[in-house]
This record gives sequence, structure tokens and C-alpha cells, in this order.
Amino acid sequence: MKPPPAVGVPQTRLEGPDKVTGRARYAADEPLEELAHGCLVTSTVARGHIRDISRVDDMPGVLGVIDHRNAPRLNPAAGGFFGPDGSLLLLQDAAVPHAGRPVALVVAETPEQARAAAAALTVTYDEQAHDCVFRAGHPAERPALTIFGEDVEIGDVDAELAEAAVVVDEVYHTVEQHCAAMEPHTATAWWEDGRLQAFDSNQGPFIVATTLATLFSLDPKTVRIRAEHVGGGFGSKGQCGPQLILAVMATTVLGRPVRVTLTRRQVFLATPPRPRIRQRVRLGADPDGRLRAIHHEAVFEESPLAEYLENCVEPTRTLYAAPAIRTRLTTVPLDIAPPFSVRGPGLTPGSFALESAMDELAEGLGIDPLELRLRNEPTVGPVSGLTFSHRNLVGCLQEGARRFGWTGRDHRPRQRQEGHLLVGTGLAATAFGTGALPSSASITAETDGTFTVSIGASDIGTGARTALTAIAADALGVHTGRIRLEFADSDLGPAWSAGGSRGTTSWSWAITTAAAKLTGSVPPVTVTADTTEELGALPHRERHAHSAVFAEVSVDPATGEVRIRRLLGMFAVGRVVNPLLARSQVVGGMITGLSMALYEEGIRDRVTGRNVNPDLAGYHIAAHADIPDVEADFVPDHEPDDPSGIKGVGEIGTVGTAAAIANAVWHATGTRQRSLPLRLDRVLEDRPPTGE
Repeated sequence: MKPPPAVGVPQTRLEGPDKVTGRARYAADEPLEELAHGCLVTSTVARGHIRDISRVDDMPGVLGVIDHRNAPRLNPAAGGFFGPDGSLLLLQDAAVPHAGRPVALVVAETPEQARAAAAALTVTYDEQAHDCVFRAGHPAERPALTIFGEDVEIGDVDAELAEAAVVVDEVYHTVEQHCAAMEPHTATAWWEDGRLQAFDSNQGPFIVATTLATLFSLDPKTVRIRAEHVGGGFGSKGQCGPQLILAVMATTVLGRPVRVTLTRRQVFLATPPRPRIRQRVRLGADPDGRLRAIHHEAVFEESPLAEYLENCVEPTRTLYAAPAIRTRLTTVPLDIAPPFSVRGPGLTPGSFALESAMDELAEGLGIDPLELRLRNEPTVGPVSGLTFSHRNLVGCLQEGARRFGWTGRDHRPRQRQEGHLLVGTGLAATAFGTGALPSSASITAETDGTFTVSIGASDIGTGARTALTAIAADALGVHTGRIRLEFADSDLGPAWSAGGSRGTTSWSWAITTAAAKLTGSVPPVTVTADTTEELGALPHRERHAHSAVFAEVSVDPATGEVRIRRLLGMFAVGRVVNPLLARSQVVGGMITGLSMALYEEGIRDRVTGRNVNPDLAGYHIAAHADIPDVEADFVPDHEPDDPSGIKGVGEIGTVGTAAAIANAVWHATGTRQRSLPLRLDRVLEDRPPTGE
């Protein structure tokens, strides 16, 4: 008898008991005999050359120091998603390209001995002039990568703006932000029977193993990377990290297993941040609110070491209809650590700018911000002209407005006061690109009626194990208890990483394809499926998840303190595999958006070029006391081209939250905030609320 469906049913995560009892082993927990420990030494200058490195070989427990003079040579052709990546080429020469760059690794018998020796090691530099100041009109500004498409020029933006009844033309700023995952980056590496083995905290074991093999000029078959449990990533563990590169160097040089765990400070200094971004948005509309033109340009910083693209204009390409649309992306190379993906890259800061501008346009028109968005709902992709696979942004907006109590809102600012506090509400609409990327999976039908499902996926805290087990059970027509999942191991074959909110979509497709191939087979038998060909044959459509986020805030104008009272998010994310875990994901995303709106800011000293708050004491993130009542739910949605009907969740929760909060602060105070975070000094007023 066929069991009831597992997909769509709330289920607690399978590994939950192991995590709460301490049985789950992360990369820093795996026991190995003769394990040595490495500690990084990072550059204290922003640009220059190493003149000398002191010796610490005679300190207790020290096994060796690896630096540019004795490190294994790396392949300069190694790269990542955006091409060749100089951030991977650690300890290859005396050059220092940015503050916080690893310049040495001290290896000792214990972690304490390694840290003590690393603290005693002295590096002297010949400093050079550096440039870490991100500013408008920088002479090094140049066009950004076009990996996600060329700049857009549709219609005559300038002519449409000239004819518009209301025009918004404003600049928005976001700051350097860090992933700040709970688990510091850790790798344990060793050689065994001619193979390089490693436990590593990363978001995609196969992709990392492939990069590592290229970097060290190894046969990919001789490299095995495992990431059984990962304590958060948010993008910072999406590529081959310094902990793994240095651990492999050390085990290669010393001939014994080596573990490298970054300190919290080193996580901030040596792993990639989100860049500082300046965005200009121009909107023009007719008196009835119909958009005539959208012009969105963004300038972001990057490093000369590696190309990167913060695709802030992505929402402008798909969210609203307009006869004229222009986008521009430019970048400024500075002497900083190479930026990379952080919690909804591109879309999160891009949404803040676009959705803030839409709110300003509604103000200028005297139109309900919700109604303005509904009036500009497109029927096809505004730039591509392609049909949408399935789009339910309207459902998110309308159901969110109903639950939030948006009807009857006085859209004038500074109208609601409770004692000394000003109260306001705001909203933002979002879209997040979805789709699957090529992956492989194998399924073995065992003679006892169980199935072993093998896939090189990664669970970075999202509950992917639980979701994939449910998908496999339904695809095979069995109870989840008959599924055994082999997971997070590069030996299991090519698989996309837990990134871009495309992990579950990509992996589930591979599993369902393998299950279909298994139909009619007699156990024991193993089948393997690769989705590359299927995905290449998909029809060209626009595929997005959507959401609407509503926020209520209180503001103390005497102190500048902003408190979030309510957050509501309505999400269209395709078929929901596990409502319990999906809600956890989008609520977590909304909390990170709240944190971005109010607190997070990496600060760099203009004179030294160094980060001045590289820890969780100086880099503020939202704590439990900052989190209000958060409500999240899903509207009906389906991805017709996906065999499971899913789109993906996670980052969609982050994307619109900061804009909704900033718009609510304007509604409370009447003062528009165009720079994040909404610090006390930016919100503070020198006048009391009306009536006091």
C-alpha cells in the first residue's frame, strides 16, 4: 500500500537530535590520530611587501611555519564562479594586496601552542600607498562583468522621464556587510593512500574539491572533501576557503593531519564580505501611477585580485512593467579583500534601493504604495519579453495586506504617535531568480526493500537532509523510513552547492530523475542520473520566487532608536517541500534583513585600510531582544517546469525586509532614510514629536 505523501508535510529535521545532544560532528570535531593544528597570521597593512618574518620554531610544540618562502606552489589558473581568483593564491609571494590577507601559517601540536606562536611571530613590511576609499566618481571606475547579461537600454528613458508627471531621482547607500555564520571556517586535511582527504566547512563539497584539485594540480579523483554538518554559510563558505588551502599546504609539507580553524576575527578579515554599494534610481510615472521609466545604476567596490558582480539591478529587470528601462553596473577596484556572495547578493541591496524609490514615488503621487505596485504588475518579463513560468506576486501583496491590516492605513507620514514614540508601517515587494543547476544523484535499490540515495549536496543548517529524504520517498513511492541518504561528500559526484537558493531545487531534480530510471528494476541495482541534458532542454522563461514584506516600527526621535514591532512576509516559492523548515528559512531570512536594516556595518579605517570592527562585539547583528513577532506564510505557487514543482526558499526572506523597514521609518517620522544601517545618529531628531 502506497504511503501518504511526505512532501508538503511539516517534519522536524532528521539530524535535530544529533545537533541538540552534541553528537553531530562538524569539521572541527572529527578525531584523527597525530592531528596538528594551524593558526593564521594575517597582514596588518593594506598594501606592500613582506620584508621579513621572525622565527618561532623554538617555541613549545611548534612543528613549522609555512609562508611564501616554503609554501607549495599553486596553479594560477584556478578560479571560481566569476573566473580566475587571486584570493586563492595564498603564500605565493611577498606581495600584500589587502589588510587581513594570510601571510603565514604556524603549525603546532595543540591549538593553544599554535595561537601562542602565531601571536609571537613578527612580520615586517615595506608599506605602499593604498586606496580603500569607496567614493562616487572614482577614477578607477569601470564597467562590471556581464556574466548575468549586458546593461539594459529599452525605450527612451530620458524622454519618458521628461514627460512624467512625477519623477524620483535619489541615491541610496549600503555598507560592507559580513556573513558572520555561527561556525567559524574550519578544515581538517590529511593524505591517505595517495588521496587528499578533508573535512571542511563549505557549501558545496564537489565544487570545492574540483577547485582544490586545480589549485594544487592534482587529479580530481584523488581529492575527497566532506562537509557532513555546516554551521551556517550565507555565501562565505561557497568557495574554496583559506582554511582549506592552508590546511592542505600544511599536511603536504609536514606529512601529518592538520586542522585550521579561523578565529572569529580572522573570519571577518580573511573571508569575503558584501561590498559597499552606491545606487542611483530614477523613476517616472503618470498621474495614475503607471511607470513610464526606470533607471537603476549601481557602483560597487571589488578587489584587483578577483572579478565579482553584485547584480543590484536584477529586480529592476523583472519586478515592474515600464516602456523604458535602463540599468548600469560599474565597479571600483580597491585594495580590499575580494567581495563575494552574502545573503541574497545583488538582490538584497538592489531591492532596498528600488523599493525605497517606489515608496518615494507613491508619496509623490499620493497613491497607496501597495496600489502603486499592483498597477505596474507585468504580464511578461519587462526586459526579456519572456513569459513567466508562474508568478504570484499579486497574491503575496494582497494576502499580506489582508493579514497585516493594511487597509485603512493613513498614507501620510508622522500621523501616529504613542506617547513619545512615533509609529509607522511600510512594505516592499521582491522577486528572486530561481531554477535548477546541473547535479547528479545515484539510487541503490537494496534487497531488503530500502533505498540508498547518494548525492553530493550540503546541509548548511537549512534542513536539506530532511527535505531530500521526503522528495526521494515520494519519488520512489515508499515511506521516509526506507530511505538512507548519503550526503555531503565530493566522491558522490557532481552537485550544485547550497547557494543562490538553488540547492534543494537542483538536488531534488537529480533524485527524481534517478528514481524514474529505477522504475521496474530488480534489486539489488544502482542507477545514476545527471540533469545537465534535461536542464539544457528547458523552455526559455522567467522563473522567480516572489514575496511581499510588511513592517511596523516604532521610533524614539529623542534617541534615534528604531524598534521593529511586527514583520509579516508572504511568499510564493513554488511547492513547499516541508512547511516547518520552509517557514524557518524565510523567518531567518527576514531576521537577517532586519539585522542589515538596523545594525550591520563593516567599518574600514581610511588611513590604515584595516577593518576596525572585525568581531561580534564591534560588528552588531540582531539579537533575540531585537526580534519582534515575525509571521511568515506561503501563497499558492508552482513551478511547472520542475518535476517537484519547487522554486527554493531562504534568501527570498532577506531580500525585501530592509526596504520595508526603511519605508516604515519614513512613515513614522516623515524623514526618508536612504543609507543603511538606520543608525541612531541618522534617525535622531532635534525636535520632539508633534504635541509634546
